[in-house]
Amino acid sequence: MAGDSKKLQPIIIKRIKKGGHAAHGGAWKIAYADFVTAMMAFFLLMWLLGSTTEGDRKGIADYFSAPLKVAMAGGSGSGDSSSLVKGGGQDLSRQTGQVKAGDVESKRHTINLRALREEQRRAERTRLEEFKKHIEDVLAANPRLASLGGQIRLDMTKEGLRIQIVDDQGRPMFDSGSAVVKPYMRELLRELGDVLREVPNRLTLEGHTDAQPFPGGALGYTNWELSADRANASRRELVAGGLPDERVLRVTGMGSSKLLDSKDPKSAANRRISIIVMNRDAEDAVLKNFSSDEDDSANGEAQQAPKAASAAPQ
Repeated sequence: MAGDSKKLQPIIIKRIKKGGHAAHGGAWKIAYADFVTAMMAFFLLMWLLGSTTEGDRKGIADYFSAPLKVAMAGGSGSGDSSSLVKGGGQDLSRQTGQVKAGDVESKRHTINLRALREEQRRAERTRLEEFKKHIEDVLAANPRLASLGGQIRLDMTKEGLRIQIVDDQGRPMFDSGSAVVKPYMRELLRELGDVLREVPNRLTLEGHTDAQPFPGGALGYTNWELSADRANASRRELVAGGLPDERVLRVTGMGSSKLLDSKDPKSAANRRISIIVMNRDAEDAVLKNFSSDEDDSANGEAQQAPKAASAAPQ
């Protein structure tokens, strides 16, 4: 029985179950990302070095070796012509900066336009100086106008040929406080109108008074209104003499704001009419101001329109 009991003893088998692997960490991803970034920076550096000219590389090296020296030298490394140059070009073997062919042509075209415009200015000034001499000859040939020669002053300004008729030598153009042209000045203005129609330039008329306050007071009829009326009266006489009315670009009353004799503000020489035969630059400036005023007026009306619409009754 004892032998039988040994044979019937159960056999116990122990199975050891091994645990699974621990979860992988993320540290390797960071290391890999750093490696990829470093490789990208390396290849970018290689590409830049390969596409940079020798002069540019030398300029960069000089800058990092002595940045203060380069800054004091105005950006040039060692002082030679192969320093760091702005721009580039299609030929990477060149040691100096290059520009596009279109930029060269554009710059050359601009220079040519400037040279042409300067040539036109010189030609126009020569023509106006010749016209000035012609006016002097016309006035000298007329015995009745020759006596008024001291009251007529012609000079060249940056705006063109200026013809000034001043109240001098006891022969005023107008009576005090009046905008009616004197008979002898009417003849002079009509003669000028006949001569001025010979040139295509447009004109500006300015009326000037002295600094003597007008009896009308600041709120009434003043030197501003008087100077404007005198300038417009002179325009009518020029047109009566043959000057086309469309050639007059502007008529302005200046009052006593631009004195001819600043040492004596009440001098008779300050009472004058200025006729300016404008050059092209002066005419363009006036027309540009007119265009700017029209644009500002249009913008103002456009801004007021919505307000007017919102104020309308529903």
